[in-house]
Amino acid sequence: MGRCPCFGSWKTRKKLEKNESVKSKLSVKSLPKESAHEVSTREGGSVAIDKAHTFTYRELATATKDFQEESFIGQGGFGAVYLGTLKRTGQDQVVAVKKLDKGGHQGDKEFLVEVLMLSLLHHPNLVNLIGYCAEGEQRLLVYEYMPLGSLEDHLHELTPDMEPLDWNTRMQIAAGAAKGLNYLHNEASPSVIYRDLKSSNILLDEGFQPKLSDFGLAKFGPVGEKSHVSTRVMGTHGYCAPEYALSGKLTMKSDIYSFGVVLLELITGRRALSLENGHARYLIEWARPMMKDRRNFVQLADPNLKGQFPETVLRNAVQLASMCLREEPNTRPSMTDVSEALNHLMSQKYDPNAPRKVHRPRPRRPAPMVPQMEPQLQEGSPTGTTTLLNKDRDFEREKAVAEARSWGESWREKRRQSSETCIKDVEGLIR
Repeated sequence: MGRCPCFGSWKTRKKLEKNESVKSKLSVKSLPKESAHEVSTREGGSVAIDKAHTFTYRELATATKDFQEESFIGQGGFGAVYLGTLKRTGQDQVVAVKKLDKGGHQGDKEFLVEVLMLSLLHHPNLVNLIGYCAEGEQRLLVYEYMPLGSLEDHLHELTPDMEPLDWNTRMQIAAGAAKGLNYLHNEASPSVIYRDLKSSNILLDEGFQPKLSDFGLAKFGPVGEKSHVSTRVMGTHGYCAPEYALSGKLTMKSDIYSFGVVLLELITGRRALSLENGHARYLIEWARPMMKDRRNFVQLADPNLKGQFPETVLRNAVQLASMCLREEPNTRPSMTDVSEALNHLMSQKYDPNAPRKVHRPRPRRPAPMVPQMEPQLQEGSPTGTTTLLNKDRDFEREKAVAEARSWGESWREKRRQSSETCIKDVEGLIR
């Protein structure tokens, strides 16, 4: 899946990169060594970061059997990834080595950003950077090995020996990824905007524990009175928030939009962007008609689930995704609220042996203008989750009222203009 935008030549992009305003000049020389290291912040202070191991190119070539095809395990956004074994005192360590393409999209700046970010940031739901190599023109990153691959593999690239993810595992992955993103937004200091959240960047450890990876495009969040970070538009088609793609104004709400796309992928099993009859089809375009009415939410469920999911939880997950995907960024929930809601949804496990509820038909009655929340949602829900989803209901009601008022004002204005035109026409006839 391509990154956006895809306009212009490589030379043009390099020129834009060179002209982009940065607070400090970055070079490979400023990479952290094995001793404790400090990096300067935009506020003028400094932040201590953990030591990062430096490898020689020969060490990593030996670990990966000279980057032979038998060691190849995947293609990342910026280069090939190889399985390697580091000879350490006591025991060998299995690692993943990403070898950046020479002259590829990830230059020294992005390489440096990734090393610094992953040296500075530590959380159970972020991939662990073991070290790096910056020898001559070689740029390599060494990560902990994630044996289960990526979320993309398990949703969209199933092999005959792989089972589709069940509902409980999908909610576990969503909740874990939300915790990682919430850490970046609200616990890291300074805060970080991920900028490239997608299913291929969510790696899976043993037990399907998710970890966010690939921080080459990450940015520190706005500081002081600033509301956004202005930057060239980068990311992946199908995941970019519309306001960011149009203006280049990056906020944490841009990440939340991308998270909504990933959550929708988990629910539907469909790609964020796919080709249908030779035409590009965005997941959001396909899903939006069904997301307008809660009674249609179940139609969004991945056929691979074979109906094995709790319908109330699925409906609430769809509603949460819809909130993240609102076109107006300020109306999207915070990552703290999203994480809390998903923790609650994850706790409501699907039990295939539990007796299924019998749905008794009720007398038909006129549907309200705004679909109401199901009563089951309130039972046993944490206060924060209930408040979040109730806010969504209130927001939709206020939105409907505002739209009605706007329509009324527009209609009155058109009628006034029509009357004025009619009067002018009559005056013209008289003259």
